[in-house]
Amino acid sequence: MPLLIVTGLAYEARLIAGPDLVTICSGGSPERLRHKLRRHPRAYRAVVSFGIAGGLDPSLSPGDVVLAQGIVDGKARWLSHPGLTQDWAQRLSVKGRNVVEAEIAGVEATVRTPVAKAALRSATGAAAVDMESHVAAEFAAVCGVPFAAIRVICDAANHSLPPFVGDALDADGILDWQYILRGVVRQPIQIALLARLALASSAALAGLRHCRPLLGPNLEVGNLAKPFSDVS
Repeated sequence: MPLLIVTGLAYEARLIAGPDLVTICSGGSPERLRHKLRRHPRAYRAVVSFGIAGGLDPSLSPGDVVLAQGIVDGKARWLSHPGLTQDWAQRLSVKGRNVVEAEIAGVEATVRTPVAKAALRSATGAAAVDMESHVAAEFAAVCGVPFAAIRVICDAANHSLPPFVGDALDADGILDWQYILRGVVRQPIQIALLARLALASSAALAGLRHCRPLLGPNLEVGNLAKPFSDVS
């Protein structure tokens, strides 16, 4: 059976594509992702969340890799498959790349400010945050298959995001540059934040590109015999 790979961006889906991998892109909307997953079959070996994330741990920088030990969303916690996480940690911790195993928080809307990120970290203990992993983990639990997440930090814990960034993706996960430019025109003061986000995004995407060949064409999913899920 194939692996199901869940991403937020179309670029992430193209990057992770490989044999026996089925990709699904949320376009930055957890509810849209749920709708897509409801129409998907449930015959997968495992479900993997792959892409960029916001930083909650102040020690993490753009480009650092977070392998989820578990996913928390305020209502539940889903454990990642330990065999996958440990195997990927060994493969990805080469060439000086910072790789950590930690909790990832799942949210329904973009966490934009350092204050909001600090509050989320205090509430969950998570090192990173994204809008797909909790939906993917819940789907894996429903299917009764292993789950894992590979996320690379984009905006650091002390970085703010422009207010219009949360709506800058279309349904296919492609950035709407016209929307972003209109946001800059309306709020020129956000240019500095947008410039810093562009640099952080470049580092994050470089981190994803670094990870991809190390994971192997089909992510080399082998040892799935260990316990793989727990919801609390």
